[in-house]
Amino acid sequence: MSVTTGNTGGTRGPGRRLTGPGGPLAAVRTPRGAAGTALWAAVTLFVVLMLLVIVRLPWAGDLGMHAATVERLRHRLLDPGNPLVDENTPSPYYSPWTVFLGVLARLTGLSVWAVLRIGALFGLTLLVTGVWRYVRELTDRRSAPPLALLCLVLLWGSQVFNWSGFIGLNSLALTVAYPSALALGLAFHFWALLTRALKGEPAGWGVFLGLGALWAVILLCHQFTGVVATLGALGTLAGARAGRRAWLRLGTGILLGVLVLALWPYYDFFALFDAGGLEAIHRPLYQHLLTRFGLVLLGVAALGVRARRDPRDPLVVFFLLGVAVFAAGGLTGHYSWGRALPAVLVPAQLAAAVEVAGATRGALRNAGAALLAAALAFGAWAQAGVLGYAVGRHALPAPVAAKYRPPWTGYHWITPWVRYGDVVMAPVFPARQVPAYGAYTVAPGYPDFFLPDEAKRNAAVRTYFAAGSTRSARLEVLRSYQVRWVVQRPSDGGLKPGDPGLRRVASGPAGQVLYAVVR
Repeated sequence: MSVTTGNTGGTRGPGRRLTGPGGPLAAVRTPRGAAGTALWAAVTLFVVLMLLVIVRLPWAGDLGMHAATVERLRHRLLDPGNPLVDENTPSPYYSPWTVFLGVLARLTGLSVWAVLRIGALFGLTLLVTGVWRYVRELTDRRSAPPLALLCLVLLWGSQVFNWSGFIGLNSLALTVAYPSALALGLAFHFWALLTRALKGEPAGWGVFLGLGALWAVILLCHQFTGVVATLGALGTLAGARAGRRAWLRLGTGILLGVLVLALWPYYDFFALFDAGGLEAIHRPLYQHLLTRFGLVLLGVAALGVRARRDPRDPLVVFFLLGVAVFAAGGLTGHYSWGRALPAVLVPAQLAAAVEVAGATRGALRNAGAALLAAALAFGAWAQAGVLGYAVGRHALPAPVAAKYRPPWTGYHWITPWVRYGDVVMAPVFPARQVPAYGAYTVAPGYPDFFLPDEAKRNAAVRTYFAAGSTRSARLEVLRSYQVRWVVQRPSDGGLKPGDPGLRRVASGPAGQVLYAVVR
């Protein structure tokens, strides 16, 4: 049995020599000339850019959640409780990866931000090496892995799109410290290992058991990326034409993976199938598709070429499965299924790189290479604002600075007074950041399927800040949740400045004020 890999410019197998248009071993020569130099220079710049970003660690989106998770594990490794509010509930954010980071923080005494930087470095390394390994299983062209890496981060659209699990350059800069980046890196390694395990004579039982365990780890680290990893694995299986022995070993690996999922002690993985309340958050995934992902159409054309050669090509099947899940989510209103969109994007981006790298020389190859180069240049310009996360806005030329969106400023200014475990009353936006410093908030800043009184907590926060609430109702909320601090702007509502129930302690950015609750 073998995996169809498309046009590689040569074949590799037992007793075979690599052959190609230029003779033996021509298929594996490193690209030469200006094009080859530009390719490797671009990849080097990407890696350097990401390393500078990791040093600065810009804050946006869910970074506060992941920081809070590591903080809880640092203090109570075996029973950390809810990462955002003072309740003893499980959380899907307690994954094998965050547990490892929590242990690292506990043993080294490093700050949570230093630990997240280390985690980001691990995640970036796994992502780059994973792409390299997987693409090398698809083709022997040495220009394909670096070209694939550039396609994955630049072949998007004219409008920047940031979301965990999506590795456009700007999105990756903001999410490189997230478990989703690590999980996607593991997914590429998973696909590479599975492809190799199914080539020729199937690998031994131990390999497939390891693949099953790796599959479970990906699902536990980031459930949505786990779905993408699963769809990619199904594409690999479709192209492998595996025999009975391979299926038996694969089935054993799957059973081990399911067992790991069932035994994970920090949360019930299978309870996530009943999770609700995520559709409104994910509806934007179905909007502005052309402007956000239009350049990926080049990869779709490349997939068409591969499909003509072999309808069971692993990238083609991977793409079709992703389209099916994404479309089903849009048609049925299950917008959270849109998180499978990377299963549409990744195979198309990889196909563009592999086809251009593997095309035979001539006018068609030159035209394809020129078109892809233009698309990558356009994608790089569309995301040029990411440079600000590495060097700061002040160092950017005006046209690039106009594309830059500043990250969040954080709440380090409250830390001289607010201690670990203190409860803070705050609106939704601060509630997404305050727990990163060890405090709790009254209501979680993010939806929490495992928190039974989430609705009650959200209602309590609304009561405190609502314009029509009485003073006694607000004080009752503070007493009920043992609130010690309040973070608010004058426009947020809440108890008025000068109220005897509050004592002004510090001022922060954008008119925010930290108040101590007078008991």
